[in-house]
Amino acid sequence: MAELRDNPIQTDGFEFVEYAASDPAALGELFERMGFEAVARHRHKDVLLYKQGDVNFILNAEPRSFAQNFARRHGPSVCAMAFRVRDAAAAYAKLVERGAWGVENHAGPGELNIPAIKGIGDSLIYLVDRYPENAFGNTIYDVDFRPLPGFEDFWRGEAPPPAGAGLTFVDHLTHNVHRGRLKEWAEFYERLFNFREIRYFDIEGKLTGLKSRAMTSPCGKIRIPINESSDELSQIHEYLEEYHGEGIQHIALHTADIYASVEQLRAAGVQLLDTPDTYYEMVGKRLP
Repeated sequence: MAELRDNPIQTDGFEFVEYAASDPAALGELFERMGFEAVARHRHKDVLLYKQGDVNFILNAEPRSFAQNFARRHGPSVCAMAFRVRDAAAAYAKLVERGAWGVENHAGPGELNIPAIKGIGDSLIYLVDRYPENAFGNTIYDVDFRPLPGFEDFWRGEAPPPAGAGLTFVDHLTHNVHRGRLKEWAEFYERLFNFREIRYFDIEGKLTGLKSRAMTSPCGKIRIPINESSDELSQIHEYLEEYHGEGIQHIALHTADIYASVEQLRAAGVQLLDTPDTYYEMVGKRLP
Protein backbone atom coordinates (compact mmCIF):
# COMPACT_ATOMS: atom_id res chain seq x y z
CA MET A 1 0.00 0.00 0.00
CA ALA A 2 1.29 3.48 -0.88
CA GLU A 3 2.32 5.82 1.92
CA LEU A 4 -0.33 8.27 3.04
CA ARG A 5 1.49 11.32 1.69
CA ASP A 6 2.31 9.73 -1.66
CA ASN A 7 0.45 11.49 -4.48
CA PRO A 8 0.37 8.87 -7.26
CA ILE A 9 -2.12 10.74 -9.46
CA GLN A 10 -0.49 14.14 -8.77
CA THR A 11 -3.75 15.84 -7.79
CA ASP A 12 -3.60 19.60 -7.29
CA GLY A 13 -7.11 20.71 -6.31
CA PHE A 14 -10.50 21.23 -7.92
CA GLU A 15 -10.67 22.72 -11.43
CA PHE A 16 -14.42 23.02 -11.95
CA VAL A 17 -17.83 21.75 -10.94
CA GLU A 18 -20.26 20.97 -13.78
CA TYR A 19 -24.02 21.35 -13.37
CA ALA A 20 -26.97 19.89 -15.22
CA ALA A 21 -30.57 21.11 -15.07
CA SER A 22 -33.77 20.83 -17.07
CA ASP A 23 -34.10 24.61 -16.66
CA PRO A 24 -30.52 25.88 -17.05
CA ALA A 25 -31.61 29.53 -17.18
CA ALA A 26 -33.08 29.33 -13.67
CA LEU A 27 -29.88 27.76 -12.34
CA GLY A 28 -27.82 30.45 -14.08
CA GLU A 29 -29.92 33.13 -12.39
CA LEU A 30 -29.19 31.53 -9.02
CA PHE A 31 -25.46 31.56 -9.76
CA GLU A 32 -25.68 35.26 -10.60
CA ARG A 33 -27.49 36.04 -7.34
CA MET A 34 -24.67 34.21 -5.58
CA GLY A 35 -22.16 36.60 -7.15
CA PHE A 36 -21.00 34.48 -10.08
CA GLU A 37 -20.77 35.98 -13.55
CA ALA A 38 -20.96 34.22 -16.90
CA VAL A 39 -17.55 35.07 -18.32
CA ALA A 40 -17.36 32.75 -21.35
CA ARG A 41 -19.35 30.53 -23.68
CA HIS A 42 -18.25 27.27 -25.27
CA ARG A 43 -17.18 27.72 -28.88
CA HIS A 44 -19.51 25.03 -30.25
CA LYS A 45 -21.94 24.04 -27.49
CA ASP A 46 -24.61 25.55 -25.24
CA VAL A 47 -22.28 25.64 -22.25
CA LEU A 48 -21.47 28.64 -20.04
CA LEU A 49 -18.56 29.21 -17.68
CA TYR A 50 -19.50 31.05 -14.47
CA LYS A 51 -16.71 32.38 -12.33
CA GLN A 52 -16.16 33.98 -8.92
CA GLY A 53 -12.71 34.16 -7.38
CA ASP A 54 -11.05 30.83 -8.17
CA VAL A 55 -14.37 28.96 -8.36
CA ASN A 56 -15.35 27.68 -11.82
CA PHE A 57 -18.93 26.53 -12.35
CA ILE A 58 -19.83 25.05 -15.75
CA LEU A 59 -23.51 25.07 -16.70
CA ASN A 60 -24.14 22.55 -19.46
CA ALA A 61 -27.38 23.09 -21.41
CA GLU A 62 -26.30 21.29 -24.58
CA PRO A 63 -29.24 19.22 -25.91
CA ARG A 64 -28.75 15.44 -26.03
CA SER A 65 -25.58 15.76 -23.98
CA PHE A 66 -24.44 13.67 -21.04
CA ALA A 67 -25.43 16.56 -18.76
CA GLN A 68 -28.98 16.83 -20.06
CA ASN A 69 -29.48 13.06 -19.82
CA PHE A 70 -28.17 13.32 -16.28
CA ALA A 71 -30.67 16.08 -15.44
CA ARG A 72 -33.54 13.96 -16.70
CA ARG A 73 -32.53 11.17 -14.31
CA HIS A 74 -31.58 13.21 -11.26
CA GLY A 75 -33.02 16.71 -11.59
CA PRO A 76 -30.88 19.86 -11.18
CA SER A 77 -27.59 18.60 -9.81
CA VAL A 78 -23.84 18.25 -10.17
CA CYS A 79 -23.08 15.88 -13.04
CA ALA A 80 -19.27 16.12 -12.92
CA MET A 81 -16.29 17.56 -11.11
CA ALA A 82 -12.76 18.06 -12.36
CA PHE A 83 -9.53 17.43 -10.49
CA ARG A 84 -6.37 19.28 -11.42
CA VAL A 85 -3.50 16.87 -12.12
CA ARG A 86 0.03 17.39 -13.38
CA ASP A 87 -0.36 15.06 -16.38
CA ALA A 88 -3.91 14.12 -17.38
CA ALA A 89 -2.99 11.27 -19.74
CA ALA A 90 -0.64 9.67 -17.23
CA ALA A 91 -3.18 10.13 -14.42
CA TYR A 92 -5.93 8.51 -16.48
CA ALA A 93 -3.75 5.51 -17.35
CA LYS A 94 -2.75 5.01 -13.74
CA LEU A 95 -6.35 5.30 -12.50
CA VAL A 96 -7.56 2.68 -14.98
CA GLU A 97 -4.67 0.46 -13.92
CA ARG A 98 -5.86 0.87 -10.31
CA GLY A 99 -9.37 -0.22 -11.21
CA ALA A 100 -11.19 2.95 -12.26
CA TRP A 101 -13.82 2.79 -14.97
CA GLY A 102 -12.68 4.99 -17.83
CA VAL A 103 -15.17 7.01 -19.87
CA GLU A 104 -14.94 7.39 -23.63
CA ASN A 105 -15.35 11.04 -24.60
CA HIS A 106 -16.25 12.31 -28.06
CA ALA A 107 -14.60 15.70 -28.54
CA GLY A 108 -15.64 17.77 -31.52
CA PRO A 109 -13.26 19.38 -34.04
CA GLY A 110 -10.84 21.73 -32.28
CA GLU A 111 -12.05 20.68 -28.82
CA LEU A 112 -9.97 19.23 -26.03
CA ASN A 113 -10.54 15.57 -25.22
CA ILE A 114 -10.50 15.74 -21.42
CA PRO A 115 -10.08 12.27 -19.88
CA ALA A 116 -12.61 11.19 -17.28
CA ILE A 117 -13.54 8.27 -15.04
CA LYS A 118 -16.85 7.27 -13.50
CA GLY A 119 -17.49 8.79 -10.08
CA ILE A 120 -20.24 8.75 -7.46
CA GLY A 121 -23.64 7.76 -8.79
CA ASP A 122 -23.72 8.49 -12.51
CA SER A 123 -21.34 11.47 -12.29
CA LEU A 124 -17.89 11.88 -13.85
CA ILE A 125 -14.48 12.91 -12.53
CA TYR A 126 -12.52 14.83 -15.18
CA LEU A 127 -8.72 15.10 -15.14
CA VAL A 128 -7.37 18.51 -16.14
CA ASP A 129 -3.72 19.43 -16.57
CA ARG A 130 -4.16 22.76 -18.35
CA TYR A 131 -4.29 25.33 -15.55
CA PRO A 132 -2.22 28.42 -14.67
CA GLU A 133 0.03 26.83 -12.05
CA ASN A 134 0.98 23.94 -14.33
CA ALA A 135 3.47 23.93 -17.21
CA PHE A 136 0.97 24.62 -20.00
CA GLY A 137 0.71 28.11 -21.41
CA ASN A 138 -3.08 28.07 -21.57
CA THR A 139 -6.11 26.59 -19.82
CA ILE A 140 -8.95 24.35 -20.98
CA TYR A 141 -11.11 27.47 -21.19
CA ASP A 142 -8.69 29.22 -23.55
CA VAL A 143 -9.10 26.31 -25.97
CA ASP A 144 -12.81 25.47 -25.69
CA PHE A 145 -14.42 28.81 -24.70
CA ARG A 146 -14.72 32.38 -25.93
CA PRO A 147 -15.04 35.34 -23.53
CA LEU A 148 -18.39 37.06 -23.28
CA PRO A 149 -18.58 40.84 -23.87
CA GLY A 150 -17.07 42.77 -20.99
CA PHE A 151 -14.68 40.03 -19.91
CA GLU A 152 -12.03 40.31 -22.60
CA ASP A 153 -9.51 41.92 -20.22
CA PHE A 154 -10.01 39.16 -17.66
CA TRP A 155 -9.63 36.56 -20.42
CA ARG A 156 -6.28 38.05 -21.42
CA GLY A 157 -5.10 38.04 -17.81
CA GLU A 158 -5.26 41.83 -17.57
CA ALA A 159 -8.04 41.97 -14.96
CA PRO A 160 -8.90 39.89 -11.88
CA PRO A 161 -11.80 37.42 -11.89
CA PRO A 162 -15.20 38.62 -10.64
CA ALA A 163 -15.10 39.08 -6.86
CA GLY A 164 -18.86 38.62 -6.48
CA ALA A 165 -19.90 37.88 -2.91
CA GLY A 166 -16.34 37.09 -1.85
CA LEU A 167 -16.47 33.34 -2.52
CA THR A 168 -12.92 32.31 -3.35
CA PHE A 169 -12.52 28.53 -3.83
CA VAL A 170 -14.21 25.17 -3.38
CA ASP A 171 -13.49 24.11 0.19
CA HIS A 172 -15.13 20.69 -0.04
CA LEU A 173 -18.05 18.79 -1.50
CA THR A 174 -19.94 15.88 0.02
CA HIS A 175 -21.20 12.50 -1.14
CA ASN A 176 -24.39 10.92 0.22
CA VAL A 177 -24.39 7.13 -0.09
CA HIS A 178 -26.74 4.26 0.68
CA ARG A 179 -26.45 2.48 4.01
CA GLY A 180 -23.65 -0.04 3.95
CA ARG A 181 -21.74 1.77 1.17
CA LEU A 182 -19.68 4.23 3.23
CA LYS A 183 -16.64 1.96 3.42
CA GLU A 184 -16.84 1.13 -0.30
CA TRP A 185 -16.76 4.78 -1.39
CA ALA A 186 -14.03 5.72 1.08
CA GLU A 187 -11.94 2.89 -0.33
CA PHE A 188 -12.70 4.12 -3.87
CA TYR A 189 -10.80 7.35 -3.15
CA GLU A 190 -8.13 5.59 -1.11
CA ARG A 191 -7.39 2.98 -3.77
CA LEU A 192 -7.48 5.27 -6.81
CA PHE A 193 -6.15 8.61 -5.55
CA ASN A 194 -4.57 7.69 -2.20
CA PHE A 195 -6.95 9.90 -0.24
CA ARG A 196 -6.81 9.48 3.53
CA GLU A 197 -9.45 9.74 6.21
CA ILE A 198 -8.86 12.78 8.40
CA ARG A 199 -12.02 12.53 10.50
CA TYR A 200 -14.69 9.95 11.29
CA PHE A 201 -18.10 10.80 12.71
CA ASP A 202 -20.76 8.53 14.18
CA ILE A 203 -23.44 10.95 15.33
CA GLU A 204 -26.68 9.95 17.02
CA GLY A 205 -29.24 12.75 17.09
CA LYS A 206 -32.61 12.94 18.81
CA LEU A 207 -34.48 11.67 15.75
CA THR A 208 -31.85 10.17 13.49
CA GLY A 209 -28.13 9.57 13.05
CA LEU A 210 -25.36 9.48 10.50
CA LYS A 211 -21.88 8.21 9.86
CA SER A 212 -19.36 10.26 7.94
CA ARG A 213 -15.78 9.81 6.78
CA ALA A 214 -13.98 13.02 5.79
CA MET A 215 -11.55 12.12 3.00
CA THR A 216 -8.69 14.35 1.81
CA SER A 217 -6.40 14.08 -1.21
CA PRO A 218 -2.60 13.85 -0.86
CA CYS A 219 -2.29 17.44 -2.12
CA GLY A 220 -4.62 18.56 0.69
CA LYS A 221 -6.78 20.62 -1.68
CA ILE A 222 -9.58 18.13 -2.46
CA ARG A 223 -11.80 17.32 0.51
CA ILE A 224 -14.78 14.97 0.21
CA PRO A 225 -16.82 13.99 3.28
CA ILE A 226 -18.85 10.82 2.58
CA ASN A 227 -22.11 10.50 4.51
CA GLU A 228 -24.29 7.49 5.30
CA SER A 229 -27.59 7.56 7.17
CA SER A 230 -28.25 5.18 10.05
CA ASP A 231 -31.99 5.01 9.28
CA GLU A 232 -34.69 6.24 6.90
CA LEU A 233 -35.58 9.40 8.85
CA SER A 234 -32.59 11.52 7.91
CA GLN A 235 -31.96 14.23 5.34
CA ILE A 236 -29.45 11.87 3.74
CA HIS A 237 -32.15 9.29 3.04
CA GLU A 238 -34.45 12.04 1.76
CA TYR A 239 -31.73 13.15 -0.64
CA LEU A 240 -31.20 9.61 -1.95
CA GLU A 241 -34.93 9.29 -2.62
CA GLU A 242 -35.29 12.68 -4.35
CA TYR A 243 -32.08 12.35 -6.35
CA HIS A 244 -32.73 8.71 -7.30
CA GLY A 245 -29.41 7.45 -6.07
CA GLU A 246 -26.07 8.36 -4.57
CA GLY A 247 -24.44 11.64 -5.53
CA ILE A 248 -22.87 14.97 -4.67
CA GLN A 249 -25.14 16.49 -2.03
CA HIS A 250 -23.62 19.88 -1.27
CA ILE A 251 -20.68 22.11 -2.11
CA ALA A 252 -18.89 24.31 0.42
CA LEU A 253 -17.32 27.54 -0.86
CA HIS A 254 -14.65 29.42 1.08
CA THR A 255 -14.89 33.09 1.95
CA ALA A 256 -12.47 35.29 3.88
CA ASP A 257 -15.39 37.20 5.47
CA ILE A 258 -18.45 35.03 6.00
CA TYR A 259 -20.49 37.86 7.54
CA ALA A 260 -19.98 40.14 4.54
CA SER A 261 -20.67 37.29 2.11
CA VAL A 262 -23.90 36.28 3.87
CA GLU A 263 -25.08 39.89 3.99
CA GLN A 264 -24.43 40.29 0.26
CA LEU A 265 -26.11 36.99 -0.62
CA ARG A 266 -29.21 37.88 1.39
CA ALA A 267 -29.38 41.30 -0.22
CA ALA A 268 -29.29 39.58 -3.63
CA GLY A 269 -32.25 37.40 -2.69
CA VAL A 270 -30.44 34.13 -2.06
CA GLN A 271 -32.46 31.96 0.31
CA LEU A 272 -30.24 30.63 3.08
CA LEU A 273 -31.01 27.68 5.32
CA ASP A 274 -31.65 28.18 9.01
CA THR A 275 -28.99 26.60 11.18
CA PRO A 276 -30.33 24.48 14.06
CA ASP A 277 -28.95 25.10 17.53
CA THR A 278 -27.61 21.55 17.62
CA TYR A 279 -25.18 22.46 14.84
CA TYR A 280 -23.30 24.78 17.18
CA GLU A 281 -23.69 22.46 20.17
CA MET A 282 -21.87 19.72 18.25
CA VAL A 283 -19.11 21.84 16.67
CA GLY A 284 -16.59 20.62 19.23
CA LYS A 285 -17.29 17.00 18.30
CA ARG A 286 -16.90 17.63 14.58
CA LEU A 287 -13.67 19.61 14.61
CA PRO A 288 -10.29 17.95 15.24
